[in-house]
Amino acid sequence: MTESIEVPGPWQHRQVTARGTRFHVAEAGDGPLVLFLHGFPEFWWAWRHQLPAFAASGYRAVAVDLRGVGASDHPPRGYDIPSLADDIAGVIRALGAEDAVVVGHDWGGLLGWTLGSQHPELVRRLVVLSAAHPRRLRTATLTSPGQLLASRYALRMQLPWLPERRMANDSGSYVGDLLRAWSAPGWPDEETADRYRAAMQVGNTAYCFTEYHRWAVRSLVRVDGLSFARRMRAPVAAPVLQIHGALDPCVLPATAAGDSAFVSGSYRWHELPDVGHFPHEEAPATVNSLVTTWLDEVEPAL
Repeated sequence: MTESIEVPGPWQHRQVTARGTRFHVAEAGDGPLVLFLHGFPEFWWAWRHQLPAFAASGYRAVAVDLRGVGASDHPPRGYDIPSLADDIAGVIRALGAEDAVVVGHDWGGLLGWTLGSQHPELVRRLVVLSAAHPRRLRTATLTSPGQLLASRYALRMQLPWLPERRMANDSGSYVGDLLRAWSAPGWPDEETADRYRAAMQVGNTAYCFTEYHRWAVRSLVRVDGLSFARRMRAPVAAPVLQIHGALDPCVLPATAAGDSAFVSGSYRWHELPDVGHFPHEEAPATVNSLVTTWLDEVEPAL
């Protein structure tokens, strides 16, 4: 597991404990905390282009493996969005920080939105990539044929046993298929796809990621999901930068483009042409420049 997850580079690996669970983090640099949250079907390594760049810009850049992924603990439960967001709130505190610039992609973006709404004291700035606000995604999934079709992979994960077996079997070939289907042509290369396929084989990661999606879909009609949606009416007060690929076939740009309605502070939207669902990996230099420039504008003292 160590070889496939704790990839060597200009960062340090360590474990922190939050809410009784151990979380693996990769860390580089000193300064204000920037916490990177990965999505599906990835792990902390998704931010390999960002960690050294943000460290060089004067930040303490930390990428975490979410619950059930990579070198973090893989407990049997706790894969609902409120619990996952509470995990990240605990990680910020465990890192010894009062707050953080939170940068989240896909599932990490959903957690970023949730943190900004439910733990506003911990989110100084929020950057969301390829993720719609949970309330807007919920509405679009229920009312938009296009987004429902785009979310069909999550609907297939409601079956028992088969989805996790599909992701874990055949050396994780299905993971490579998803990466190629959701990105613009030319990404990923085989080395990158191999890294994510191997990570899906670690422990019961495939099961844990499936549980993420099972809760997301089943909660649409359950009391816990309705309660979460009501709580998420609280707007995000922190400044928000939202970055989305124009070719994203998983979370449609039209689904995410109205998220300013959930922000009471400053808000900026960037749609990147010729980019799919993984902007931070498909166009890392562009994303790094957009985020660091925006941070300089909203926090000129940093």
